Amino acid sequence: MLPFILRRFLATIPLLIGISMVSFLIIQLPPGDFATTYQNTLVNQGNLSPEAAEKAADEYRKLYGLDKPVWQQYLRWIEGIVMRGEFGYSFAYKKDVGELIAERLPRTLFLALAAHLISTVLGIVIGIYSATHQYKLGDNLATIFAFTATAVPRFFMALILVYFLVIEVGSPYVNRFTSPQFAFEPMSWAKFLDILKYTWPVILIAGFGGIARNMRVMRGNLLDGLNAQYVTTARSKGLTERAVIYKHAVPNALHPIIMYQGTVLPYMIQGELEAAIVLNMPSLAPMFYSSLAIQDIYVSGGFLFIYAALLVTGNLVADILLMLVDPRIRLG
Repeated sequence: MLPFILRRFLATIPLLIGISMVSFLIIQLPPGDFATTYQNTLVNQGNLSPEAAEKAADEYRKLYGLDKPVWQQYLRWIEGIVMRGEFGYSFAYKKDVGELIAERLPRTLFLALAAHLISTVLGIVIGIYSATHQYKLGDNLATIFAFTATAVPRFFMALILVYFLVIEVGSPYVNRFTSPQFAFEPMSWAKFLDILKYTWPVILIAGFGGIARNMRVMRGNLLDGLNAQYVTTARSKGLTERAVIYKHAVPNALHPIIMYQGTVLPYMIQGELEAAIVLNMPSLAPMFYSSLAIQDIYVSGGFLFIYAALLVTGNLVADILLMLVDPRIRLG
């Protein structure tokens, strides 16, 4: 078991390096940089003439190393991450990117993990029900739900939900993570319930597509399992249908769901990103979006690096879980 885990872990190191290089290159592709945004702001506000603003922008580039070649900026950035745990300096927020991520990452992970829990549990339960009631009314309704949830964009769902909550209902529980009186309080049951009052729309939207996906995978694999020879053998031994389903067919049908856990957290973060931007939730998503718009490259790069690390870590955990469920994986 240990050699298997070690091989998987060592394989993630060059993968993360490659992802960091591609990510840093992509965020550098748009023309200009943050100094260009800074220059335009000075001119539009009437603080400086165009010539003086351009000179100020050049000085800004020299101060923060934006005048260096891209490869030198990348090496400086990756050296800070590896050697000092620093993700660079945010030009817009005037503070270390690591501090910004540390402030908002727990909120993002809470939203993503909550959406993941709901999507996995409900998806598996609905999938089992659909497979054991094939072509009946419940199965047909679940299938319609799955196709609808997969097809409708999550940002569109967020817009509809915002309209309903703000215009139709007039709900005050929008656009925040918690009430002001709980903002600096330690976690408690009352604060947890208060957080849910504000965050349930994001959790629902982020997990909606996951419910549909898990339901379809569970249904398809369970139907295959129920027609397999080992299930026929179990039935011939006189086992109850409930024992056949839950002790033999369901554990084998869970393999694809377990493998999917490696990619599900970034998928949920992606869903949280779309919903949180529309709802203006104080998580990583709006900060990442705004950093792309103003080319605050170290915020964008830090987010993408954390996103990639979560994806790689998730795949590693999924490999370990699958190995525990199916020992044959250890031979791979």
